[in-house]
Amino acid sequence: MDNFIREVDEEYRRERLAQIWKRFGAAIVALALLMVGGVGGWRYWQHRELARQEAAGARFAEAVQLSTDGKGEESEAVLKSLVGDGPEGYRLISRFRLAGELGKTGTGEEGAKAFDALAADASLEAVLRDLAKLRAAAIRLDSDSEAATRELEPIASPSNPMRHTARELLGLAALKRGDFEGASRWFDQIAQDRATPQNLRGRLEIYTALAAGGPVQVTQ
Repeated sequence: MDNFIREVDEEYRRERLAQIWKRFGAAIVALALLMVGGVGGWRYWQHRELARQEAAGARFAEAVQLSTDGKGEESEAVLKSLVGDGPEGYRLISRFRLAGELGKTGTGEEGAKAFDALAADASLEAVLRDLAKLRAAAIRLDSDSEAATRELEPIASPSNPMRHTARELLGLAALKRGDFEGASRWFDQIAQDRATPQNLRGRLEIYTALAAGGPVQVTQ
């Protein structure tokens, strides 16, 4: 009796599968083909994207080498092309690199403005916008230390991860203006911050000596 029941049950399942296949077989085949095509398309896209990333990496390395070789204009041309048609990540680092290259020529104001544009780009993370502000301020340190100070002061807050560099630049800007007391305040903040990098602490001794020395007296 058990064998008979099993045979009937198996026959019933076969009949049901046959009915399902007859009714939905074409759809099942189409779905299977769609899945295979989708996987193939995904693999192809991955291959194309990898090749695109590798090509962009080679172009960026070329731009860096051209800059190292003193061929600034050629480096800028490659970087501009990457900004225009490179993958997203390479577009961003190329914008930063291009701004840096522009900052090396003339007064550097063209580069500072390029960093200003990055700092104003709301699509970037806050830390990247702060980095752009730091770079713009560093370029303007000699030509307009007051403008540099305005940009840097918000970044020097205790919670900002870039506060150390901002405080260093603020101290240097104050020294350039002859504000030795203000410079000392910024250098003191650097000294009191336990998280200050060791290499900055090494420069701090020179900075504090300059601030403490005050204006240089010229004797005849």
